[in-house]
Amino acid sequence: MISKEDIIKRFVSYVTVDTESDPESDTTPSTKKQWNLANKLAEELKSIGMQDVSIDENAYIMATLPSNVGHKVPTIGFVSHFDTSPDFTGANVTPQIIENYDGKDIVLNEEQNIILSPDYFEDLLLYKGQTLVTTDGTTLLGADDKAGICEIVSAMEYLIQHPEIKHGKIRVGFTPDEEIGRGAHKFDVSAFGADWAYTMDGSQIGELEYENFNAAGAKVKVKGKIVHPGYAKNKMVNSMLIANEFIQALPIHEIPQETEGYQGFFHLYSINGEVEETNLQYIIRDHDKGHFQARKDLMLGIVKDINNKYGKEVIDIEIKDQYYNMKEKVVPVMHIVDIAEEAMKALDIRPLIKAIRGGTDGSQLSYMGLPCPNIFAGGHNFHGRYEYVPVESMIKATEVICKIAEITQERAK
Repeated sequence: MISKEDIIKRFVSYVTVDTESDPESDTTPSTKKQWNLANKLAEELKSIGMQDVSIDENAYIMATLPSNVGHKVPTIGFVSHFDTSPDFTGANVTPQIIENYDGKDIVLNEEQNIILSPDYFEDLLLYKGQTLVTTDGTTLLGADDKAGICEIVSAMEYLIQHPEIKHGKIRVGFTPDEEIGRGAHKFDVSAFGADWAYTMDGSQIGELEYENFNAAGAKVKVKGKIVHPGYAKNKMVNSMLIANEFIQALPIHEIPQETEGYQGFFHLYSINGEVEETNLQYIIRDHDKGHFQARKDLMLGIVKDINNKYGKEVIDIEIKDQYYNMKEKVVPVMHIVDIAEEAMKALDIRPLIKAIRGGTDGSQLSYMGLPCPNIFAGGHNFHGRYEYVPVESMIKATEVICKIAEITQERAK
């Protein structure tokens, strides 16, 4: 049985290390402070008995748990990221342990009146009677994805301590900069050497995901002309008003706050404008490849129409694909999803198979030749002050890792 006290101790030791990544940086890792946890993890893997522990010049960590059976078994991997989101501060994280949660409001910070309430976050009620780890209301927690790291390390330690559990070769990998979309950019799939892997980076207990968004980013630049407003008749071109034309030309309901499930969206996340120039930044998301292309084509068409209206190039757009739906790479090897589903059912966990409304390292890794579905790590309300994780979910995720290893070995006989 995985020890609750050990899981909490390990998890707290990770989240109290600030590893916030920085999208404006061009280094890897994007922040020097990520090295603090990276080096700690490399040493910890050695201390629990993992072999071939390596950490490269970009802070990517890999390690091996050798097979303990005589027959050939596919090599499987487990991957998590150690950076935290720049959306909210990850400095000076002070975790709070809530034993035997009673289903009522949790006061995260009495002085600032910050309350984690099931009236707003209904999923809290799923964990009544369990032990929760929360923030103190002033930082994020970092369960995304230090819960995943905690589970992988704990599972490897458990398998080392319990050789009666038979398994093939297991590889583990920890990456920087996932939160800024670069977690897999310098991941050496060949050196990792796994036949397939799983990212431990999902949320609610039971989540099992092998579909994610196709994703692109769009930068829209609108050019205007500033003249004295008192004498602007037929001379001034206000870039902000033209930018507004572009915004209004997109489907008004196809935005994050009005979509769910398999519905895609356009998300305007940045505006910076003056009369002379306005810049818009969008992300484009859709699970369906055809719909994804249609969204990009729509944006290009709107730009063309606006330029035709003004008789000159007042607006320019640059669209870059970011990642693709891993479904295309996982469906041909669906047995890897079946194994994870079987492992959950064996542990009395109800699998929640659904599409990710986002992306993971697993998406990029799948297109790099390492099919990589995503499994729950247990946390909720990522990237903000209301983040929490049930300890029991982390224990279950740890057990799922062990069971996947066991089932993979059994199937290989």
